[in-house]
Amino acid sequence: MREVAFIKQNKEKWLGIEQVIDGKVKKNPDDLSSLYINLVNDLSFAQTYYPKSKTTVYLNNLSARIFQKIYTTKRLEENRLLYFFKTEVPMLVFQYRRYLLYAFLFFTLFTLIGVVSAAYNPEFSKIIMGEDYVNETLENIKKGNPVAIYKGGSNWGSTVGITFNNLMVGAKLYILGIFGGVGTFYAMMQNSIMLGSFQYFFYEYGKLKESMRGIWLHGVFEIFSMVIESMAGLILGASVLFPRTFSRIESLKIGFRDSFKIFISTVPFTIAAGIIEGFVTRYALEMPIILNLIIIFGSLAIIGFYYIIYPNIVASKMKNELTNLNFSQIKSEL
Repeated sequence: MREVAFIKQNKEKWLGIEQVIDGKVKKNPDDLSSLYINLVNDLSFAQTYYPKSKTTVYLNNLSARIFQKIYTTKRLEENRLLYFFKTEVPMLVFQYRRYLLYAFLFFTLFTLIGVVSAAYNPEFSKIIMGEDYVNETLENIKKGNPVAIYKGGSNWGSTVGITFNNLMVGAKLYILGIFGGVGTFYAMMQNSIMLGSFQYFFYEYGKLKESMRGIWLHGVFEIFSMVIESMAGLILGASVLFPRTFSRIESLKIGFRDSFKIFISTVPFTIAAGIIEGFVTRYALEMPIILNLIIIFGSLAIIGFYYIIYPNIVASKMKNELTNLNFSQIKSEL
C-alpha cells in the first residue's frame, strides 16, 4: 500500500486516538487497550514499509502516549503523589530518554571546556568564579582546609539560602528552554564551565582530592539534578521547534506538561543537596574518608538508579502487564 493511501485510510482513527489521549473523549481501560492494539498494528506496518517516514515517527510517539494514558487511567486509585514518583515520572524519563543523553553529553562537553580553559589561562578561574571567591579559597588552602568556605553561616541559615539558590538555578535551566532550548543550552554551558574550572583550580593547587571529599558530598544530588533540569528544558524547547503533526500551541502544551513533571521530580533531590551542604559538607575533612565515600557513592546510586535504571524497569514491567492484558482481551474475543 502506498503511504498516502495508508495515511488516508487511518487518519480519522489516529485523530480520534489523539482526542482520547488529550481527554477530549472518555474511554475506559479496556477500550484504551483495544485502541492500543490497533495502533501497534499500524505502527508495525509503518515500520516495515515506511521505516524512515514521518508517519512512523508520529505513530511511535502516539503509541507511547496512549501507553502512558492506559496506566494513568488504570491506577487512579493509587496515592497520587506516590504514583507520580513511582510510575509517572519514570515513564516520562523513559519516553524522553534521548534528551537525558543529550543533557549528559552537553554537560560533559562544557565541563571539559571549563577544565581546558582553566588549564591554559591562569586568570580564567577568577573570571568565572569571581576574584573575591578565588582569593578567599586560596587563603583557606594556605590554612589547610580548602573547603572551609562551606563553614560560613549557621547550619539552618546556610541550608535555606543554598536550597533556595539551587532551586532558582534549576528553574532557570528549565524555564529558559521555552526559547527553543537555546536558553537552557546557554545556562547549562555557564554552570558546567564553572564546575570544570572550579575543579581544575583545586587540582592546580594540589587539593583536588580534598575538594572532592567536600564538594561532591552535596554535589552529586545538585549536579545530577542540574542535568535533569536541563533535560526538561531541552524537552520544552523541542516541543516549540518540532511540533510534528500537532499545532505549535498543542505541541507546547504537551511538551510543557511532560517536561514540568520531570523538572518537579528534581525538587526533593535539590532540597537534599541543600541539607547536606548546610549540615554535612562543612565537616567534610574532619570525618573519616570512608564516610565521605559512602555519602558520595550512596547519593550517586540513589539518583542514578531513579533516573537511569528504574525507568527501564517500570517500562518493561508495564509492557509485560499490557501484553497480558491484551492477550486476555484477545482471547475473550475469539
